[in-house]
Amino acid sequence: MIADPIESFSRARILVIGDVMLDHFIWGAVRRISPEAPVPIVEVTKETTFPGGAANVARNLSAFTPHAYLMGRVGKDSAAGELRRLLHEEGVNTDPMLESSTLPTIAKTRIIARQQHVVRVDRETIQKLSPEELDEVCRGVEAMLPELDGLIIEDYGKGFVTQAFADRVLGLAKAAGKLVTVDPSPHNPLNWRGASLVKPNRLEAFAAAGIQDQRTPGPPLEDKRLLEVGEQLLDQWAVGKVLITLGEQGMILFQRDAAPHHIPTQAREVFDVSGAGDTAIAFLTLAMAVGLSAEEAANVANHASGIVVGKLGTARVMKDELLKSFED
Repeated sequence: MIADPIESFSRARILVIGDVMLDHFIWGAVRRISPEAPVPIVEVTKETTFPGGAANVARNLSAFTPHAYLMGRVGKDSAAGELRRLLHEEGVNTDPMLESSTLPTIAKTRIIARQQHVVRVDRETIQKLSPEELDEVCRGVEAMLPELDGLIIEDYGKGFVTQAFADRVLGLAKAAGKLVTVDPSPHNPLNWRGASLVKPNRLEAFAAAGIQDQRTPGPPLEDKRLLEVGEQLLDQWAVGKVLITLGEQGMILFQRDAAPHHIPTQAREVFDVSGAGDTAIAFLTLAMAVGLSAEEAANVANHASGIVVGKLGTARVMKDELLKSFED
């Protein structure tokens, strides 16, 4: 029954805008502790790279539509070349990307030993978009809008997404009548007026609302503080829909003039939650862009997230996996 909507994803034209990065994984085994310091010695067996941040969102889209576009900022370095190569191989259009002559491409190196995350090394310089870069972004968005069905703003708090950026991009999209979904950063509190839907996780939602999370045991629809946060964020962000992801408890959708809607998790095994939020926002937007309701789209996103947390590392969902999830 869900097959037809999933097949229709191929016609959706989506632009992802935000902080892009390269995820580098070093895989190995630990057999002894270093004599130099009380740390494990990782004997490297392989290294892999994947698109990360907003680039991972675009990568999730590209498995279902040939019309996935990515706008972010990279440097003039080998990491940018590797990121573009990976994205081109997976069908993501990177023509809208900005290239900085002064900033490096954000890269995160994770060392994994026997499926255990040992340490992460970050290479990044956090700097807001310059006025000239913001103008370039807005010109690009305005030129692309007539051909788009939706936009995803992916904020990792690395400087690309600012209030000036949000105001101008959301203004352009609203004037064009386009769907815009937002994945916010708790480290970068912004006003999202004009967005169609904002998707924080539980931690981000409580932080944005300024309410302490006491983690009340029991079903989400009986969690009074969670319900208070959802209703508050609808007004605070001046949006029509807020979807809060709840990890092992699934997701809860808040809409104006409608009761909160809870979607239980579909995950069977959880190996790695990194990238689950990227997957959720990608499939939520794909589904809404082809006409599914917010409730139906959240259900699709929930199934997709349930699949990706069962994989180790930065991963994406494939069409046969999503169809099988609904069949099961």
